[in-house]
Amino acid sequence: MDILFLLKIAAIGIIVAVLYQVLARSGREEYAMLTALSGIIVILAMLLPKILDLINSVESIFNL
Repeated sequence: MDILFLLKIAAIGIIVAVLYQVLARSGREEYAMLTALSGIIVILAMLLPKILDLINSVESIFNL
């Protein structure tokens, strides 16, 4: 896995964490939860092609 890819995921996590704290402390817990959920969805969308590549590699190695 590329180090740049890991740094992107870390940056998204930090941004989401900061936004969550700011929104939660200002009394907007609903928006804070939506921010956290959207961060998880974005990261999962970034990881999905990597997971599919892993599954294809495992299938080709074991001839499944």
